[in-house]
Amino acid sequence: GLQLESVLQEPLRTDVCKTWVSAVKPLLNNRRRQKRLAWAKDKKDWTAAEKRGEAQNPRCLRSKVNAAVYQDVLEHFMLPAADQLYGDADFIFQQDLAPAHSAKATSTWFKDQCIPVLNWPANSPDLNPIENLWGILKRQMRYARPNNAEELKATIRATWALITPEQCHRLIDSMPRRIAAVIQAKGAPTKS
Repeated sequence: GLQLESVLQEPLRTDVCKTWVSAVKPLLNNRRRQKRLAWAKDKKDWTAAEKRGEAQNPRCLRSKVNAAVYQDVLEHFMLPAADQLYGDADFIFQQDLAPAHSAKATSTWFKDQCIPVLNWPANSPDLNPIENLWGILKRQMRYARPNNAEELKATIRATWALITPEQCHRLIDSMPRRIAAVIQAKGAPTKS
């Protein structure tokens, strides 16, 4: 089954550990909108199989993730998970443009590991299926009332275990529709 540790830390820390309010769609200036449109046009023939070949990572451990912490998480969680999932097969790593992800030291770490990173447009949660997965997690946890951080972590792990691989595959398979929607919206935000 899926492992909580194999999911990006930042959305979990932001969306679940700190708040129960959904994030507002980011404002897109014209430059970012044009970059989103160019990205979507470049990826319009992208297959779900290509999207599945990506990895996303880890967990709610620390309150602040800087480049050094992120690289430590990549080293100790992403690399073993990628080895288990893909063996010697090639894969492309997907991450957003959080400062720890886009730091020069992090880019160097990926180059040193010979891991390609998917170029990802800024302010584009509607393109990322993980955002919908966080929504599923939050809806399933809506009535949970953990009393402390340990109970919260236990609740998250238990709820995460209920998410099926089929749900994840449906979200991954939605990528062609998401990309087409960005093209149709000329780079503007879309309904995710």
